[in-house]
Amino acid sequence: MTSVKPSVHLCGSVPLADSETVFRTVASALDGRVRRIPDGEPGERDNWVVWQLPKLSAHPDLELAPPPSPEYGPSLRARPKPGVDPASVTFGPLGYSAAALDSWEVFSRLRAEGAIAPEVRFQVSLPTPIAVVAAFIGAHQAELEAAYEARLLAELDEILAVIPPADLAVQWDTAVEFAIFEGVFPAWFGTDHPSRLAEIVTRLVRLGDAVPSEVELGYHLCYGDFGHEHFVQPVDTSKLADVAGGLAAGLGRRLDWVHMPVPRDRADDAYFAPLTGLSLPAETTLFLGLVHATDGLDGARARIDAARRAVKTFGIATECGMGRRPSEQIPALLTLHAAVADLL
Repeated sequence: MTSVKPSVHLCGSVPLADSETVFRTVASALDGRVRRIPDGEPGERDNWVVWQLPKLSAHPDLELAPPPSPEYGPSLRARPKPGVDPASVTFGPLGYSAAALDSWEVFSRLRAEGAIAPEVRFQVSLPTPIAVVAAFIGAHQAELEAAYEARLLAELDEILAVIPPADLAVQWDTAVEFAIFEGVFPAWFGTDHPSRLAEIVTRLVRLGDAVPSEVELGYHLCYGDFGHEHFVQPVDTSKLADVAGGLAAGLGRRLDWVHMPVPRDRADDAYFAPLTGLSLPAETTLFLGLVHATDGLDGARARIDAARRAVKTFGIATECGMGRRPSEQIPALLTLHAAVADLL
């Protein structure tokens, strides 16, 4: 194994057969270029938070109903049943800690065998509560957000109780927040962009500060990937930079990385220009999701050149995870990551 230079980031989903296959494949393909490896979100987690909708539908205090109009993603919403006090709703196991601890056993075994470099950490990617509440809750979002956050943080505590802090990296997946900014999903807080931005940053800081300082912390900022399409195409990086800057200023602990998407057709200065005003701590790595399988090394090179006119130092990634694509495409995509990283 070579020394780790964290020039590549994996957002979470890597659609291979199981976590062991993900760990072995990534460690081999990206040896020396990746600092953290997620488990790939196999099985029922293969479509990000969609697996939470059946858990909501099975909740004894909730019922399913259609949304008022067609929306991005699944078309059902949960809401409290008639007569149920929304403030009384609590959530049981969500499945995130159980999945993480199962994968940790595999990761730690492979690292002990030498298949994974000793300095590489196990990455656990968790959705923000807004991701599930805005996408799947149709009424009383404020009360159910509080209940869902409480349970999600309890699952984080279950993870922290088992995985040593020096072996762990936690990422908060922050996508539906940008759908709220863009008017795709309704908000239950704030009245305009500045007030909603403040509310969202407050929530993200609270989640980040719940992660102990010995654990690495990052945020995957995203415009969605349902059906390989964004909520909307971002006009530029301004809203992404707003959130990243708010995190850097608000967190009471170290921020290790921030990831941002870069659409395939954006190799222009206008897309990256807002990053010139973004001030991140020296210890924070900015990862730009500029790797696209459809235009390969040449496309990535053009986007790197444009990004460098706004920000000097960054790592690379895909726009979102690698999920919802055929598994046979993954080895070539990882090879492409290595080749793009070597351009930096």
